[in-house]
Amino acid sequence: MMSGTSLPVPERTGVLWWRATLDILPLSISVIPWGILCGALALQAGLSPVQAQLMSLLVYAGAAQLSATTLFGAGTPLLPIMGSTMVITSQHLLYGFTFRRDVLPLSLRWRASLAFFLTDEMFAVALKDRERHGVFNPAYALIAGFVFYLFWNLATLLGIAAGQYIEGLDKMGLDFAIAATFIAMTIPAMKNLPMVAATVVSGGTALLTKPLLAEIHIIISALAGMVVGYVLHRMRR
Repeated sequence: MMSGTSLPVPERTGVLWWRATLDILPLSISVIPWGILCGALALQAGLSPVQAQLMSLLVYAGAAQLSATTLFGAGTPLLPIMGSTMVITSQHLLYGFTFRRDVLPLSLRWRASLAFFLTDEMFAVALKDRERHGVFNPAYALIAGFVFYLFWNLATLLGIAAGQYIEGLDKMGLDFAIAATFIAMTIPAMKNLPMVAATVVSGGTALLTKPLLAEIHIIISALAGMVVGYVLHRMRR
């Protein structure tokens, strides 16, 4: 991959590529309907096919892309769109803190590459790999992120192509892939009481607050889950 950085775990490049690809493959496949939906909705919002594809190539954030295209299509000014994107992707700050000590010794080129390819899915498989081997492997994480990036952009391209010929693509239930993907990442991580409690509190709070605070219920539920998880984690320690 990138020169000047030794891998923490000696492993042949070919084997590493296969292992990272196979680990990220289930999540990559599950996100295909989501990518198709992003491509189709971007066209409906008024973006050109090139602009729609560039969103996945450069923004590379599924939930933020869906939110931004919806707001753009409704004529929302740029500042609220940027604010919504920042809020939706704020969990990446937590992901960065989780790997902070692992990536500090790396060069700026490595850290910038890992930051660009960092998604919920890449974080999930990289964290699992670190737990399995006891050390963070930046090459593994970067390969997994790159493979997922390819799937996401191919799915977007498919959505752009299909959206030009198939009407009502957004009404085919493709958005269920969003929930399915996050469920697939969340369930394996629920290994202790703080994790279970954080998940249950976040889900319950979201259901209770959505009818009253539809615009910010996700933020409130996420904060509630994090507070409960943190308090229980400190109590256990």
